[in-house]
Amino acid sequence: MYLAPRVLRRAVAGATVALLATAVGCAPQPDDKAASTHSGSSADSCAKGELATETSGKLTIATDEPAYEPWFKDDKPANGQGFESAVAYAVAEQLGYGRSAVVWQSVPFNKAYAPGEKTFDFDINQVSISDERKKAVDFSSGYYDVRQAVIALKGTKAAEATSVADLKGLKLGAQVGTTSLDYIDDVVKPTRDAAVYAKNDQAKSALKNGQVDAIVTDLPTAFYITAAEVTDAEIVGQFENQGGTPEQFGLVLDKGSALTSCVTGAVDALRQNGTLAKIEQRWLSDAVDAPVLK
Repeated sequence: MYLAPRVLRRAVAGATVALLATAVGCAPQPDDKAASTHSGSSADSCAKGELATETSGKLTIATDEPAYEPWFKDDKPANGQGFESAVAYAVAEQLGYGRSAVVWQSVPFNKAYAPGEKTFDFDINQVSISDERKKAVDFSSGYYDVRQAVIALKGTKAAEATSVADLKGLKLGAQVGTTSLDYIDDVVKPTRDAAVYAKNDQAKSALKNGQVDAIVTDLPTAFYITAAEVTDAEIVGQFENQGGTPEQFGLVLDKGSALTSCVTGAVDALRQNGTLAKIEQRWLSDAVDAPVLK
């Protein structure tokens, strides 16, 4: 396994030169990973503005490109507009980093939660928390409860669906690596293989062109798509939460990150003081209820 120099330094911190030679081929343990070789504070410190971040005095936040509405506005994560941009800056402020101290980085959706050391402090990109993903990365506590929804062109057979059973014979599509795709495979279990796309834009184009009968996205995105991007489409309905617990988006951090507890504490504080609710009301208020597909 290839280890970046910074990881090696963590793994062998305090070791002798002789031990270094034997440690090079070994993967570091979680405690080593959390040890602070980033600039800044120790692993158990959440001193505002003094965290063990990638760059001293800065907070590096990642998201995908393009950055879709309503999560971001005008494909500019740094403008503070859109739900996730606003949440990111609120978390940064809670951690002691003003807007000028925030550095944005472009990271593809799938790469954000893939195994391997990260170059960001946290990623915000509608990534649902799951046990499988937790094997490779850390998550903060959830900053948004979400449901998945089905979109179809108006006047089509797919638009008439009122139940999960009505979807089984349809050609459905979703972005790769998403819980939207999981809902197709695990909940609908269609008779035809799902169409898988690298980006939501490709899924939307497939719907417009009749290559798929319907696509699945999270509910706020579905409302935006039908209102502003594919106006001859409509929301067929939303899925029930599976297993009795809500699906939640979480901030993604490096596995064993020294920042995980600090970032989680920031999200929890924003939920408790009503900030998350205010941000949701401002940017996602159009994402009202939709029929439930059972």
